[in-house]
Amino acid sequence: MKVAPVIKALGKKDNIRQMLVHTGQHYDINMSDIFFKQLAIPAPDVNLEVGSGTHAMQTAQIMTRIETVLLEKKPDMVLVYGDVNSTVASAMVCAKLLIPIGHVEAGLRSFDRTMPEEINRLLTDQVADLLFTPSLDGNENLIREGIQSEKIHFVGNVMIDTLSYLLKEAELKWPILGSTLTIEENRYALVTLHRPSNVDETAMLAKIMAALENLSKEIHIVFPIHPRTRARIASSDLLVTENRRFQLIDPVGYLDFLSLQQKARLVITDSGGIQEETTFLGVPCLTVRDNTERPVTVSIGTNILVGQDMERLRSEVDRILAGHAKRGAVPPLWDGRASERIADVIQS
Repeated sequence: MKVAPVIKALGKKDNIRQMLVHTGQHYDINMSDIFFKQLAIPAPDVNLEVGSGTHAMQTAQIMTRIETVLLEKKPDMVLVYGDVNSTVASAMVCAKLLIPIGHVEAGLRSFDRTMPEEINRLLTDQVADLLFTPSLDGNENLIREGIQSEKIHFVGNVMIDTLSYLLKEAELKWPILGSTLTIEENRYALVTLHRPSNVDETAMLAKIMAALENLSKEIHIVFPIHPRTRARIASSDLLVTENRRFQLIDPVGYLDFLSLQQKARLVITDSGGIQEETTFLGVPCLTVRDNTERPVTVSIGTNILVGQDMERLRSEVDRILAGHAKRGAVPPLWDGRASERIADVIQS
């Protein structure tokens, strides 16, 4: 979702040639291929085919495989995105090869170093040459960490570029989705969970699933379940009673998921990107985390952090169903043109 609009914006610049390297960190067809198709991303020029593994194994494999590509192609700049292992692995190799780095979605901080993503963000921003921030708190974080201000560019949120571009197409998905899942507009809660803090510990996962099952008595629950979460439920022998009001479905494509978000009464998640999308869409969002690297979604948007407190989750759901949902606004520069600003900075 982040790379698609930037590729398009750079493609309009006559003096810029680009190539796409897919590390293979996300390789499941529902977590990768379908996004390339729906977002009209060109086929990768290179696929490193790294696959899964521990953080150390995955990061090391990406580093060794991308170094070969970089030595052969000798790019003038490498753009890395977000906060995954691919991001920090590629950035560190570039830094040692003296290849300039642009970090799209720089400066975000949860201030929780138990999150692997936080380590990835911190290290990537320290070695990056151009830091493209989605919100002004990102600028403040980078300045506080000693990053030179001339490296920092507040451009807005590329996720919103993709969302706004495809919103009308996503709306066309609803009639089929609604009838397939037998759900009515604005009368269901959409759920997505994948963070290790929520799904890796059996006791916590059991607590969450019991809370969702209980909530399904009040509102229909639709849960497109991440392969990691489904595997954890199976390996933990958790008893989950699925029915018409509590539906666990396979992951869906971006357009389907966007349609489900847009029509939901509320969203329950632990995903950073979904906190942003719900804020733009004006849909109430309850985040099952104690912190967020996207505080603008709380201070300006529709997001509320409920932590891992299932009683708090229940009370916030009750408030929303009673008509007292938090009203938010769209943060500055979340206007669908962030990728154009990135392309202009790179060109200049």
